[in-house]
Amino acid sequence: MPKVRLDDKLKAKRERFEKIPLVDIGPLLDGTNKQGVSREIRWALSNAGFMYVKNHSIPQDLIDSVFSASRKFFDLPLSEKTLLHISNSDVAFRGYIEPFGENTDPGKTKDLKECFDFGPERSVLEGPFFGPNQWPSSWPEFRELTYGYHQRMVALAKKLLQGIALSLDLPESYFENLMRNPISIQRLLHYPPQSGHVSEDIIGIGAHTDYGNLTILAQDDVGGLQVLNRDGDWVQGTPIHGTFIINIGDLIQRLTNDVYLANIHRVVNSSGRERYSVPFFIDADFDAIIEPLKSCVTDSNPQRYHPVTCGEHKLRRFAASYAHLAKA
Repeated sequence: MPKVRLDDKLKAKRERFEKIPLVDIGPLLDGTNKQGVSREIRWALSNAGFMYVKNHSIPQDLIDSVFSASRKFFDLPLSEKTLLHISNSDVAFRGYIEPFGENTDPGKTKDLKECFDFGPERSVLEGPFFGPNQWPSSWPEFRELTYGYHQRMVALAKKLLQGIALSLDLPESYFENLMRNPISIQRLLHYPPQSGHVSEDIIGIGAHTDYGNLTILAQDDVGGLQVLNRDGDWVQGTPIHGTFIINIGDLIQRLTNDVYLANIHRVVNSSGRERYSVPFFIDADFDAIIEPLKSCVTDSNPQRYHPVTCGEHKLRRFAASYAHLAKA
């Protein structure tokens, strides 16, 4: 295996994994102790912005099947994957993204990853983030499996957002009015291994925050996720079997007026192995207005954000990250 030598700026501390809290969400999902789970969620999101969750109700064999399908997809010839290129989908942002085709920290880093994105099925382009998905024409089982997983993630995300609402002393149905037709993206990710000296110029994903409400991440056993703690140190988000990693995005940070933290994170694949992950992103309706909650605005924490629509914010973030948009 080729030796990997990380630049000092890419080294993460091997701290106790409890630094990213582990929350049992079973009592939230089955209704036996929603308030107790919501208190744990509040601590996690106000301090780390990330949490592992267990007892999340998604069968491990389904997760394993999605990872197997993802590996098979990325093993397809580049010519076949390129037929599904994201640029074909206009502003629906559905399809294949080649290495360096999306760069989340473009002023500093090129992202060494390839992606496949899809979302809510639409027969025609309806506007930004809503349009037809692109699928391998000779592989219907791929569509059935991965889209079924997307639907399970939508349902789980809505349950988690009920817990977040309760953690903010809001009615658990609070997010429903903002999510009648929410933007969601199911992503498959592949990170090739790196060797030799690895610097911030090229890593798996550059440092960034996520754009929307909530991310549900399934990881393989390779590792590579790094989360920035409040001391400015990078902490490893080491995979824990049977868990997802949950983190919030910019919209929840805006909604809570910085009470909750959309934390900076990146991926550095120094394992010498292929790395795969399956993140799901859910936001709000395109025209949903996000502004700080009155309960999160105080004399000691004055209002930090103006109102913004979910779609406006997300489009601005996409325009800064995608190579094919920069060329348009």
